[in-house]
Amino acid sequence: MTPSDGALSGNQKRKMRSAARLYAVQALFQMEHTEQSTREVVAEFLEHRFGATYDGDEMQDGDIALFRKLVEDAVNWQAKIDQMTDRSLIAKWPIARIDPTLRALFRVAGAELTQSDTPPRVVINEFVEIARAFFADGREPKFVNAVLDHMARAARPEAF
Repeated sequence: MTPSDGALSGNQKRKMRSAARLYAVQALFQMEHTEQSTREVVAEFLEHRFGATYDGDEMQDGDIALFRKLVEDAVNWQAKIDQMTDRSLIAKWPIARIDPTLRALFRVAGAELTQSDTPPRVVINEFVEIARAFFADGREPKFVNAVLDHMARAARPEAF
């Protein structure tokens, strides 16, 4: 059972929001590879990921409303987000050619940058951490930081 929002500490809320972002990236990745609908993947994640226990490890509870919004916004605004991402990438590497995990990450981050009032620096930091979770030994987190910085400046120049 999840405590009401009033009973959660600021740190717990941040962890739940971070988990929602991670799950949203995983959901978009899964949608691309399974052709599941938004409704199907959201239902699956809510039933099998949020707070579930696997092999004795408890999955983090997530902010369900944020998760749902990020997945829906990433799908609904995908063309706009992909154009913004393409403008942030080098010409030889359009979004269609990049790693599918990074593509999902950029789409979810782009949804949050364009469809929420979350400060751009928070979005960038959160998604760089997600990149570190997927690519611990690679250069991808620095790449994600650079691309998201460019995307954030394009999406919300007034914030810089």
